[in-house]
Order: sequence, then structure tokens, then C-alpha cells
Amino acid sequence: MKKMENKISEQTEEIQNKGKKENIAVIRIRGNVTIKGDFTKTLQMLRLYKRNYCVVVPKNSTYMGMIEKVKDHVTWGEIDENMLTELQEKRASRDKKFYRLNSPKGGLRRRGIKASFNKAGSLGYRGDKINDLIKKMI
Repeated sequence: MKKMENKISEQTEEIQNKGKKENIAVIRIRGNVTIKGDFTKTLQMLRLYKRNYCVVVPKNSTYMGMIEKVKDHVTWGEIDENMLTELQEKRASRDKKFYRLNSPKGGLRRRGIKASFNKAGSLGYRGDKINDLIKKMI
């Protein structure tokens, strides 16, 4: 019964969010070494082929499930319209659906690429602070 209620609430949330068109920026932080096959396949489906690649995807349950699966290799958050426009102007390449970014100026956070954002690391959900990271990487 709980599963059905959760599914109905997710569908209701998706219907409510359709008018908003909220986008999420996902940036791959960790490289290819020691990644299991199913994580590699999920990263390829997200078009995050290499380190410091960024994709902008719509916020829906399908993409959120994929992001949750690879949360130990990526960071993500809600991107605002100004940053999306700037990203497209400076880093867009024809026929590609991802953006190649530089390493962040000033480096990543104190605990590096092995800890979550909540614990002073760089991985996981950032919310609006993803815009600051993209600005450092453009």
C-alpha cells in the first residue's frame, strides 16, 4: 500500500512540476578507475563520459533515480537560468549534449572527492551552490 501511495505522490509531484521546467546540472567529479560496470553504464546514459563533464537534465523521477545510483561519483543541484545561458554561450559544442568544463579554480572543497558536500567534501547534492561550482569551472 505504501509503494502505491509513494508512486501516486511522485506522479502528482511530476504533474505539478511540469509547468516549472526545473533543470538539474550534474557534474562528474571522480574518474574511471575502480568503477563497477553498472555505474559505468549509468554514467554513460547520463552522458558523463569523463571527469569534469557536465550535463543539464530535467528534474524528474527517472533522472533522479539515475543520479542517486551514481551519487558517489557526481555532484548535482538546481541550475538557474542565468548560469545555464552562460554555460551554453561559453562551453556549448555542436551536436554534443554535454559540456566539458575545466578543473575548478581554487580547487574543490577541503575534504576532496571522497566525502559528501554535507561533510565538507565535493560529492552529492549541492542545491543552488552548483552555480558557484560551475562558475569556477567555466
